[in-house]
Amino acid sequence: MAKKAKSRSASQAAVKKQSGAKPAARSTARKAVKAKAPTTTAKSSVTKPARPKQRIAISHHREEDFKADGLRTYAKYRDLGIAAASHGLAQAHVIRLQGPCNPDEVSKLHFHDVDFQMVYVLKGWVKTYMDGEGETLMKEGSAWTQPPKIKHMILDYSDDVELLEVILPAEFRTVELKA
Repeated sequence: MAKKAKSRSASQAAVKKQSGAKPAARSTARKAVKAKAPTTTAKSSVTKPARPKQRIAISHHREEDFKADGLRTYAKYRDLGIAAASHGLAQAHVIRLQGPCNPDEVSKLHFHDVDFQMVYVLKGWVKTYMDGEGETLMKEGSAWTQPPKIKHMILDYSDDVELLEVILPAEFRTVELKA
């Protein structure tokens, strides 16, 4: 009879790692970040106010959580609880653009006054325009960042498109531009 290999839970692996056992090789996709001791210079002598402690945010898929209460009238949003948990540091939501696409409604050049914005296509496809990049077809599995205040617009999308969007900070200004 062959011996059965025991699987180790993530918590057991974490305990073993903390106990000084040699860690497994790291993927090159993730790099360890070592904390640096703060240095004092003339420019960094001003201290930032302490942010409130962040909470854990857990969000499970529920159809009733998609609401038509966001930035775009042609979209439904599922808030993932990040804004509340991070005290406004960031927000994340799943966006369903409602089909069929009406270019007269959606294709409006605009920008967001943000520090960071990232979008990932969960399902379907979306055709975008970004200043300096031009038109790009983003398909399931595509991801992109939009630098702060970059002029952009949606040109077209599939009826089943779902996007994951992460933005810093949670509250921001959107400016619609004349085309």
